[in-house]
Amino acid sequence: MTQDDAPNWDAQLAATVAAEVRRRRKELGMSAQDLADACEQIGYPVPRNVIANMESGRRTTLPLPDVMVLAEALDTNPICLLYPVGYAETAPMLPDRDPVNTWTVLSWFTGEQNTGNGDALSLYRLHQAVVESAQRATGRAQDHRRQAADARDPGERAEALRSAEQYEQRAHDDHAYLGRIRAALREDALLLPQLPLGLDSIDDSPPTVNSPEDKDK
Repeated sequence: MTQDDAPNWDAQLAATVAAEVRRRRKELGMSAQDLADACEQIGYPVPRNVIANMESGRRTTLPLPDVMVLAEALDTNPICLLYPVGYAETAPMLPDRDPVNTWTVLSWFTGEQNTGNGDALSLYRLHQAVVESAQRATGRAQDHRRQAADARDPGERAEALRSAEQYEQRAHDDHAYLGRIRAALREDALLLPQLPLGLDSIDDSPPTVNSPEDKDK
């Protein structure tokens, strides 16, 4: 196949999305009309004939809003339509380049590869991870407190209380770490992610920080 015969980059992207839309649609037992109806309900129509032309290859361009709405209608993520890890071995990355491993392209697209604005992305991902850790620790501490309250055996009660205290300490450490991460975001003039209920008091006395990546809390 000559270079002129090869499909161009945007057509390759559209073909990748089309193949995954068709695969996912069939997996869900949806017809093209079902998918069009689902897009209509979301509030951004993607007509059945557009879906059919896309899946058949007659439509070689695919606007990003269409990808986003189709992903929602198919109960998946837009990135999974663009780079279907597990279903496509390779995917097109940029024009005039050979397709590369799908996971590699997905990691590049989502910023897992620390380039450019990667520092900001790393801080936001770290923030989310610590929020989730703090919430898990708090929930488990509460579970163990309830177990201690219900326990009749003194040994079981003591063990449950010890576990509760350990998780409470872990939550306390996570809260402190989260405060340092948010201080780093402020120092870099970045927008602060919204804190969930139970963690919103962290900003009442924001700490200063030199290195939020230091995990020695």
